[in-house]
Amino acid sequence: MRRGTLIQLIVFGLIAGGIATAVALAIPWLPVAAGKEANRIDFVFWFTTAIAIFVFSIVAAVLAYSVIHFRARPDDDSDGAPTHGHTKLEMVWTAIPALLVTSIAIVSAVVLAQNGNAGSDPLVVKVTGRQFMWTFTYPNGRTTGYLEVPKDRHTKLEITSEDVIHSFWVPQLSQKQDAVPGQTNPLVITPTRLGTYPVICTELCGLGHAIMRSHISVVPQTEFAKWLKGSGPGSAGGGSGSGGSAAGGGASGGNAGLAVFQQQGCASCHTFAAASAAGKIGPDLDHLKAEAAKANKGSLEQFVHQSIVDPNAYVAPGFAPNIMPPTFASLPASQLNALVQYLVSNTK
Repeated sequence: MRRGTLIQLIVFGLIAGGIATAVALAIPWLPVAAGKEANRIDFVFWFTTAIAIFVFSIVAAVLAYSVIHFRARPDDDSDGAPTHGHTKLEMVWTAIPALLVTSIAIVSAVVLAQNGNAGSDPLVVKVTGRQFMWTFTYPNGRTTGYLEVPKDRHTKLEITSEDVIHSFWVPQLSQKQDAVPGQTNPLVITPTRLGTYPVICTELCGLGHAIMRSHISVVPQTEFAKWLKGSGPGSAGGGSGSGGSAAGGGASGGNAGLAVFQQQGCASCHTFAAASAAGKIGPDLDHLKAEAAKANKGSLEQFVHQSIVDPNAYVAPGFAPNIMPPTFASLPASQLNALVQYLVSNTK
């Protein structure tokens, strides 16, 4: 290859590589990484991107050179000179991509192995998906509708579903795992940034899929220890950053009912002004008295109680049956009664 040709190819390659690199770096393709696993996944992404830019630069340089130097004249309809290939060149352009793809596979395998390692003493949280909410159960039995985890500690999520397939995803943690009925799938997260991040279902799971949302709050380890015992910030309602203000555990009356309402994810499906809820999947709970009168199912308390434990006993006009799961019948009696009284005392 002549020196002038080589220089031109290098110039074209640098231009193409520079443009591709500028596009890659100028646009925020990824959310800010908030965990060790996310940092590793980001590394794989950028490692692969760098290889792709390298290959693109070579291909673009050869194409640009060919277009400029080997284009045919408008009146030239003749065939090009016959060629018989170049064995050494073919071996090189087969071997190099094979090595690059192999390197991507090795790096990905190492990252997958590291991201699946929960260490010797992880915090284990059971994550349950159901239409259309998430619940999180901690080792001491505490169950919430949001996820609270300590910073810089491995947390092992054991993810399952009670009805259909869901998919648990926190963009800032770059981790995603399916929630499958009858199966428990593990997911390890190690948060490194304090803050509150969204929990999203990424598997189409029914009518309320778009609003199947929760959040994860990453807090200091000392604060988490207090929260887990029920005495730390946010221990009563929505958790840190959720806006909850109810008292939990030993609280009574409306505060206890509000805590159950928030923890069980009722706001995902229902509108209820007292709890600042604006869900649209289920009936508006602000008008329970009118609905109870239509249903003619006894007192308001009896109607509300039955609607929670047996949602299909009365289906409000305009709504389909079997949208609300019957699993709330398994709530402890104290929580169920607190929720009923909270709804009754705050409805119109």
